[in-house]
Amino acid sequence: MPGPGKQAPPPLQVDTARVVLAGMAVWAVALVVLLVLGDRVDRMWTWTCVAALGLAVLGLGIMRWQGQGRPGDQGGSED
Repeated sequence: MPGPGKQAPPPLQVDTARVVLAGMAVWAVALVVLLVLGDRVDRMWTWTCVAALGLAVLGLGIMRWQGQGRPGDQGGSED
């Protein structure tokens, strides 16, 4: 086994709600593009976008329920 190496860096503080909202925006744009294209694309892709948006809304709800989705909340204690 390798000996002790460098110490791991501290975890980054990430606003997960903002990341999920950015992903939702990308999926929403993709959905609009697919709806504009109409019958020229397979409907599977449209439903993929709808499912992604639904899962993102579910994820935001779970994050809020756990206390991670509030503005200004970093998800950890400030000791």
